[in-house]
Amino acid sequence: MTALNEKKVQLESLLAPLGKVVVGFSGGIDSTLVLAEALRVLGKDRVLAVVANSVLFADEEYTRAISLAKSLKANVRGITIDYLANAHIAANEPETWYYSKQLFYQQLNQIAKEGSYQAVLDGMIMDDLNDFRPGLVARNEAGAISVLQKAGFYKDDVRGLAKSLGLHNWNKAASCSIASRFPYYTQLTPAKIKQVMQAEKYLRDLGFPVVRVRYHNEIARIEVPVKELNRLVEQHDRVQEALVSFGFKYVTVDMAGFKSGRMNDDLSVATKQRLTVNQK
Repeated sequence: MTALNEKKVQLESLLAPLGKVVVGFSGGIDSTLVLAEALRVLGKDRVLAVVANSVLFADEEYTRAISLAKSLKANVRGITIDYLANAHIAANEPETWYYSKQLFYQQLNQIAKEGSYQAVLDGMIMDDLNDFRPGLVARNEAGAISVLQKAGFYKDDVRGLAKSLGLHNWNKAASCSIASRFPYYTQLTPAKIKQVMQAEKYLRDLGFPVVRVRYHNEIARIEVPVKELNRLVEQHDRVQEALVSFGFKYVTVDMAGFKSGRMNDDLSVATKQRLTVNQK
């Protein structure tokens, strides 16, 4: 038996005794694998996929997630979370991730309670333990279960198993809260968020599926993988024109290329340790 098959067996053994479960579903490959395996092991009537819509995520991501859950034959429920009503999140403090996940898990737990579900599952994986993830503290406080993490799945494992199971989004580019595009302590507003979302959608439609537009007031700093930099620069005129039309005054390209969680580089080691001390 291969190492991946062993992890698959471990995942199934973790799911089997859970009874009825709520799956926090984003449409990303991690939560897709959790949902697909929960449906296979527990059955459709004992699984509910919950998809959250909010101003911090693109509407197209929400719509795709709902459609994907339905295509997997899951029972699915959409909810809306007003993250900006929380002062910590609106101020984009380093604790933003904690408070966002706290609100998310609170809603999942309430849905589980109302529907007599025994467990709330998410798509956290082993890689998340080695990154700045204050949301894991909120997960632990809420009692949610990261079954992929417990079964020892890393991103490569997830993609490998998802591909073998025929999940069409096995290689989907990761997405995350739009708050990650702003320096910490930048006040988040619907107008600023829309500006960044418009810019990123334009660039994705232009052929850059992995892209971040970091917001620095009048400046847009574009990150794409290093191998895509030349192709982006070749289209500088149209990119400049489009992003200026969205409200930016200056448009720049980060020559270091795409890096997930780039804004976290500004946080001190002490701050990161303080906010993640209880994440495991």
